[in-house]
Amino acid sequence: MDIDPSKANTIPELSSLAAKTYGDRSVLIDQGIGLSFMELDAARVRGARALIASDIGLGDTVGIWAPNIINWIIASLAIQTVGALLVPLNTRLKGSEAAFILNQAETKLLFTVKEFLGIDYQQLISDKEIPTLREIICLDAEDSNGSSWEKFLNRGSTVSNETLQQSEHAVTAESPLDIMFTSGTTGRPKGVVTTHGQTLRTFATWSRTIGLSEKDRYLIINPFFHTFGYKAGWLACLMRGSLILPARSFDVSSVIEKIASEKITVLPGPPTIYYSLLESSLRDRHDLSSLRLAVTGAAPVPPELIRKMKAQLGFDVVLTAYGLTETCGVVSICREGDSPELISRSSGCAMDGVEIKCVDSQGVPVAPGLPGEVWCRGFNVMKGYYNDPEATKETITSDGWLKTGDIGILGEDGYLKITDRLKDMFIVGGFNCYPAEIESQLCEFPGVSRAAVIGVPDERLGEVPFAFVVADSNIFLDTDDILAWTKENMANYKIPRKIEIVEDLPVNASGKVLKTQLRAIYSDFLG
Repeated sequence: MDIDPSKANTIPELSSLAAKTYGDRSVLIDQGIGLSFMELDAARVRGARALIASDIGLGDTVGIWAPNIINWIIASLAIQTVGALLVPLNTRLKGSEAAFILNQAETKLLFTVKEFLGIDYQQLISDKEIPTLREIICLDAEDSNGSSWEKFLNRGSTVSNETLQQSEHAVTAESPLDIMFTSGTTGRPKGVVTTHGQTLRTFATWSRTIGLSEKDRYLIINPFFHTFGYKAGWLACLMRGSLILPARSFDVSSVIEKIASEKITVLPGPPTIYYSLLESSLRDRHDLSSLRLAVTGAAPVPPELIRKMKAQLGFDVVLTAYGLTETCGVVSICREGDSPELISRSSGCAMDGVEIKCVDSQGVPVAPGLPGEVWCRGFNVMKGYYNDPEATKETITSDGWLKTGDIGILGEDGYLKITDRLKDMFIVGGFNCYPAEIESQLCEFPGVSRAAVIGVPDERLGEVPFAFVVADSNIFLDTDDILAWTKENMANYKIPRKIEIVEDLPVNASGKVLKTQLRAIYSDFLG
């Protein structure tokens, strides 16, 4: 039985409806701990009471900086129940990067973990100025300040049912749901605001298109801080009655064992995941026959990879999709039955209710088969950038078209092929990487006057950063020193794999760096 999305206008309504529909069926299993749909909904309510007791309500912003764990989902649902805006933070961020986002979003409360992969997140921001941040709650243990998840939940015991219901009823389909931060050409992250209603409609359409069902067991490797792991992950499962099995990080051996032991049926992710599975010697020792559905993208997907995923990994259906944070994560998607060649050379056709066109530099549509900037319009387009009306106006036209900044070709059949990126963004193992942001950070290193970054091919990750830097006059720069600094101050997917010190950067008459010439220089390095 599928939940009728038209009956749920908000995320808390969806959670309540899922509990009534699926009851005692399991919705979530994480490291031996399981929750039913009813138990998850009860946990949501308890968390919402605690937020109300903590003076968090409609329009406030609350961050989550943690890996894929049960309490991430519960905290998120609780935040959305009281009408606050969820602010997910990338677990790879360094302290200064996280502090920038927390400040931009005017975050009042932060949920995090004691440590993840040896990183103490509270320590990373302990010396940062974040004036709006009143409290940090540890989701998985009691921290040095005695602020634990359980102690936090106990606060809500005095909140009445009437107060809770008033808070929940104040949330509507048009209420802001979250602020998902993404970078732009300015080099600084911008917060994308979307609503409850448009998110529900987007992923009702997405999950129906890919055929997600209550029989599915979904291994979520994509991080919850990303739309793919959050909205196309656990939220889609909640909508369709599927079982959620979170993975904290990608380890090929543990993933293979999990697929076999848990009879995983759905495994989305970037192509690097499937390459790793295909190359692992452990694959032949485990039964992976339960796999049926893969949704991939974020990097080129060769036809041969699709064939191998079906022949050697056992997938019945392999689909690709295209989207942006500014479009709730989805614009176009392939359909079941599309050939490997079509799936490989396109990102599918527009999602139901969404329009796509490719335009020239004047915004005039180009003929089918010709390249142009991809514009889209529909219910999935963001409400705007948080506290940034100028950037919003630059990105969304007066008649509702979102300028994606990507170059694509729209065929006569309506299938879209992404060919280039106006914004120079490239993708490292599934993570969006923005040269302007890396360039801005590199210029913080003492002695670096200018920097330019391009994406260069990498067999496993798709693309990786390659940086060119120019030194201040009479300053000697050592690339090893710069690289060591980047490892301390940048998320690892942003760290340049190589840094080349140059006397100058090639620019045009207006002073814009010519990335095409830099790519030619990189090619010369290869010989």
